[in-house]
Formats: sequence, C-alpha cells, structure tokens
Amino acid sequence: MILAIGQGDSMGSALIGLAAAVVGVTGTLIASVLSQRLLGRVQSELFERQQQVAEAQWRREQQVAELNRRRDGYMQVNASFRRYRTHLVNFLWTVHKGAVTPEARELVEEARRDHHSAFAEAQLIASAAVLAELDEMTTALSEVYRRTMCLEEGNPDPDGSFDDIRADFVRLWERWERMRGVMRSDLGVGHVTGERQAIGARQLGSSAA
Repeated sequence: MILAIGQGDSMGSALIGLAAAVVGVTGTLIASVLSQRLLGRVQSELFERQQQVAEAQWRREQQVAELNRRRDGYMQVNASFRRYRTHLVNFLWTVHKGAVTPEARELVEEARRDHHSAFAEAQLIASAAVLAELDEMTTALSEVYRRTMCLEEGNPDPDGSFDDIRADFVRLWERWERMRGVMRSDLGVGHVTGERQAIGARQLGSSAA
C-alpha cells in the first residue's frame, strides 16, 4: 500500500512536471509569436511613418519647384512687357516725328515676338488669377499695337491720334502695376506699390527728347 502511494506521488510529480514543461514551452512559443507580431507591427508603423515623411518632403519639393517655375515665368513676363512697351512707345514717337525706318519697325516686331513667347509660356504655369491678368494684358497690348500701326499707316482710328495713344500707354502701365501685384501675391510676397502712373507718364515724355 505504501508502495502504491509512493508510485502515485511519483506519477503525480511527473505529471506536474510534464504539465509545467508543456506550459513553459507553450508560453515560450506564445511569447515568441507575440514578440514577432509586435516587432512586425512596430516595423510596419515605422515604415508607414517613413513613407509619410518622404511623401511630405516630396510634396514640399514639388511646391518649391512649382513656385520657382512661376517666379521665373513671371519675371520673364515683366521683362518682356517693359521691353515691348518701351519699343512701342519709341515707335509711336517716331511715327509722330515722321521718321519711321525699317529698323525701327523691326525693333518693335522683335520685342512683340519676345513678348508673345514669354506670355505664352507663363500662361501654362500661371495661377487662375494671374492668367486672367495675362489675358487682359495681351488683349490691351494688341489693341495699342494695332492703333499705333494704323496711325503709322495713315489710317488712324477716330480716337487714335498721337495724344490718344499716349494715354493708352499710361493705362497700360497702370494695368501692368495691377498685374504685377497679382503676381507678387501669387508668389506669396504680397503687394508692394510700385511705380506710379507718373513714372509711365515721364517715360512717355522722355521719349520725345
């Protein structure tokens, strides 16, 4: 009987040991699986954050590149406008003096072609607000050019005298100031009051010298 009890205790101990071993192994396996899952989740979250950072950086770079393209385009527009307007004003004075030459006309035509090219390029990248100003400016410049050439050809508009067209140029300068202000706002630099109407008027007066 004592032997049976001893054997029972031994079996119980063995079973307890076996159960403990099984629990231990199971716990180790579960911990390993959980650890792998946790590591996988951490790695996934880290990768996702890295992707978000990379995407945000790419967007910032694209925004900077787009801003630079618009800035360069607007600079070309302003330079071409000033050049075209200057040559057209000079040509108007040449017409007024009756001293038109093929060279004088070619200067105007060359400036006009450069202006068309710069405006066409800017229209592809301009914001909606700037695009509206570009379209209006193109129309206004074309009309002043037409009126100037009609005067040179001896077939002026009823209101297309020399003085009338000089007033057109002053209005062009005002329109350019407004367009430039819209461009500056589009680039995020705000509107700064530039040259006044008096500057345009002085340029017209100085061309007569």
